[in-house]
Amino acid sequence: MRFLFSILLFAMSVLAQTTPATSSPSHPVRGDQDNARKAKAIVDQMIQALGGQAYLSIQDITQEGRSYSLYHGQPRGGGVIFWHYYKYPDKDRTEFTKKRDVIYINNGDKGYEITFRGTHAQDPKELADFLRRRHYALDVVLRKWLVEPGVALFYEGQSVAEAKSVDQITVMNSRNEAVTLFINADTHLPVKKTFTWRDPTDKQRNTEDEIYDNYREAQGITTPFTITRFFNGEMTSQRFLTSVTHNQGLSDSKFEAQPGSPSK
Repeated sequence: MRFLFSILLFAMSVLAQTTPATSSPSHPVRGDQDNARKAKAIVDQMIQALGGQAYLSIQDITQEGRSYSLYHGQPRGGGVIFWHYYKYPDKDRTEFTKKRDVIYINNGDKGYEITFRGTHAQDPKELADFLRRRHYALDVVLRKWLVEPGVALFYEGQSVAEAKSVDQITVMNSRNEAVTLFINADTHLPVKKTFTWRDPTDKQRNTEDEIYDNYREAQGITTPFTITRFFNGEMTSQRFLTSVTHNQGLSDSKFEAQPGSPSK
């Protein structure tokens, strides 16, 4: 009798060990899956609010506006007029001043500055800053990261950002790089984007934020006309757009530059 009882206990033990983990509704695996699904649903809703397929299909953007550089939260000067041209995914051209005689061109991993002195390679630190911001840009995260293998989405609950009730979502790629999005719970539009990175020189972690505001529709795409950047909690720049157009068929030649050549 004792022998049969021992066999029964052994059989029950084996059965318990082979029962699928998801059979329990409170199991962490099930919870993780539900969390990821909720995060994806909110991100999908945000993409639809931005314009859906029209947003995901943007080929180029032309912007006009005024840019302000700040130091310790205070503007440096009265701001400068700019024209910005962007061709997805890695071509940028920005022209400053009324004469449009200060130009920055970024094409792939190359950067150039064009002034009356001619065309020169962009300052290495400025280039590194630009490439990092582009790598973590909102449209790159939504159009590139989300379709890469190994991407993970995490819903981190509701919070408040820029005096708005938001859903907080973190997107992490297979390289363990992460971007946190703060999405307006009412309009479903992005309010804020933040990411951190470690400086290779001093090994310190830095945080960069972008705040999006003053949304308007431009050719079926909901666009923030005010963009504010922060570095480690300190405001560094603001851009106020006055005009935005999409898909103008910008030529690749607009993003070409030859170092040492005279200014155009």
